[in-house]
Amino acid sequence: MKVHHFGIEVSNLEESISFYINMLNLEVCSKFKFMDEEIVFLSGNGFMIELIKRNLPTMKLTSTHLAIEIKNLEEMISNFKSKGLVPVEGPYQLSNGWKTVFYEGLDGEILEFLETKYD
Repeated sequence: MKVHHFGIEVSNLEESISFYINMLNLEVCSKFKFMDEEIVFLSGNGFMIELIKRNLPTMKLTSTHLAIEIKNLEEMISNFKSKGLVPVEGPYQLSNGWKTVFYEGLDGEILEFLETKYD
């Protein structure tokens, strides 16, 4: 069993597509409509994100986050800074040796980036 994708409800589909392509270097791999939803799948770096734009009012979830494992946290933070993106929390050095930082997406979703160290 493996994770297939992470789904995120968005308020503006085109802005969110641009944000995630720019932030995570993803590509659009599928676009379609399903009932009252416009759906776009973005893929790259071994994972997929599903962006969902509902044409009906929805409740906003704020406690959900997407955690992405990366190789070099400082390099990523520098790259994001050059794109005008700043962390909402961190970076932190955890007691288990991991490094982490948090960013906020366009609709309040939290994106956690982890540099993990395994012995």
